[in-house]
Amino acid sequence: MEWLYNLFFEQSALQAVVILSLITAVGLGLGKIHIFGISLGVTFVFFMGILAGHLGFSIDPQMLTYAESFGLVLFVYALGLQVGPGFFSSFQRGGYRLNLLSLGVIVLGTVMAVLLSRVTTVDLPDMVGILCGATTNTPALGAAQQTLKQLGEPTSGAALSCAVTYPLGVVGVILAILVVKKLFVRPSDMEEHEHDDPNHTYIATFQVHNPAIFDKSIQDIGKSGYPRFVISRVWRDGAVSIPTSDKILKENDRLLVITTEKDVPALTILFGEQENRDWNKEDIDWNAIDSKLISKHIVISRPEINGKKLGSLRLRNTYGINISRVLRSGVQLLATPGLVLQLGDRLTVVGEAAAIHNVEKVLGNTVKTLKDPNLASIFIGIVVGLIVGSIPIAVPGISSPVKLGLAGGPIIIGILIGSYGPRLHLVTYTTRSANLMLRGIGLSLYLACLGLDAGSHFFETVMRPEGALWIGLGFLITFVPVVIMALVALRLCRMDFGSTCGMLCGSMANPMALNYANDIIPNDNPAVSYATVYPLGMFTRVIIAQLILMLFL
Repeated sequence: MEWLYNLFFEQSALQAVVILSLITAVGLGLGKIHIFGISLGVTFVFFMGILAGHLGFSIDPQMLTYAESFGLVLFVYALGLQVGPGFFSSFQRGGYRLNLLSLGVIVLGTVMAVLLSRVTTVDLPDMVGILCGATTNTPALGAAQQTLKQLGEPTSGAALSCAVTYPLGVVGVILAILVVKKLFVRPSDMEEHEHDDPNHTYIATFQVHNPAIFDKSIQDIGKSGYPRFVISRVWRDGAVSIPTSDKILKENDRLLVITTEKDVPALTILFGEQENRDWNKEDIDWNAIDSKLISKHIVISRPEINGKKLGSLRLRNTYGINISRVLRSGVQLLATPGLVLQLGDRLTVVGEAAAIHNVEKVLGNTVKTLKDPNLASIFIGIVVGLIVGSIPIAVPGISSPVKLGLAGGPIIIGILIGSYGPRLHLVTYTTRSANLMLRGIGLSLYLACLGLDAGSHFFETVMRPEGALWIGLGFLITFVPVVIMALVALRLCRMDFGSTCGMLCGSMANPMALNYANDIIPNDNPAVSYATVYPLGMFTRVIIAQLILMLFL
């Protein structure tokens, strides 16, 4: 049985793989267990690593450092690719208010952490770990550890304090939402307010009764300053057609229009009359509406199309078809001529069968080719991110140059490539499952190493007085900013409770709290707000964790 003992306890490359794999497998399995409706998910890998470290398991220090660093880089880069496409658009229209409120939560927690480090016995590195645990933000912890290494400071304290405060950080947001709902929420706050989502498409039919647009082309009408719209079909004298931009509208024409719901009243004034039929049900058979035309989803799979504007392809005039909507990463986009297309976009194309078949040849529509991950671009992006993270940046007031490190550099490059890569004709597409796989492997590897490193001193730290102090301070940093900004959102900004909950959960990077909010609120406003603030919130916490240490340590 000596070989079995050596497999688990004799430090080697094989032993490191075995121990980390076991920690990850058991942690992911236990993470699916729900207690009072709450589960820790992948974070349970962190606590399994702590338990393994406490029981005496260890791996070679160099292997531990390599696996932890590689896991962190893989996770934050894949995270940047995921949030990149929606990062800058989250500031459009109503998104700026949600993001400002989210930044308020982050700033309040950060100020509290710095002040508490001054008035208590907790030193700043440990307080930054408490801040990361209280806000359930492991990428920020990774950034903080990299900064501590640059400054020549030990990193174990930050990992320990994060581990101690993390569980109550998860529960603290839910408790804050419960307190706010019980004490401060009015019945009017529970009503679903219209969420200003510029991407959500809405389908309506109009009849042309406005003399001002009689005998004018669709192109001329579109230039009149009215909201964006796409005319998918035109019915005239019982016949249906796919309109081109040169199509002349006549009195009593019926139009099938794709726009946004809030723009419908303005378009009703423009065209003359809106019909009552609801075209937004999921069970509508579009192919049964008329006999000549069919509606089909076509996926962009040709790399040459990546980064091109929809209008530059001239599909409508060339093939006599219309593209009404574009589905990207689960979000419906209005198919305007200026929309920049990406690999994997799913276009809703309306037209005759032969014409749609020709459009398929142009766009590709070969889903199988998209299932092969573009690994080269991923590793090139990681290299660029590490190079950016290694650049020394001189900051006034700080003696040594600042570096973004293993966390800051890759997440910034991931966001930029995810957002602007298609404009530069970079093929950065990965399927959602592939991105989740990369993130899951990277985060699991990082958390397993982090827990294993911190585990040998975890339980003795919790039992000491400073452990109880860390837990108390972490709960304050979690609870107080959430309650304060909830009141600001509800009373000063007059947001509904659902949107407020989503903003709070996104700013705290807490999907477990979001699940709870979704259970108690019947609409999807929490999820929409969460998605709006999550990218900026995640990025801001990573940078702030580094800046605190550089400025105040």
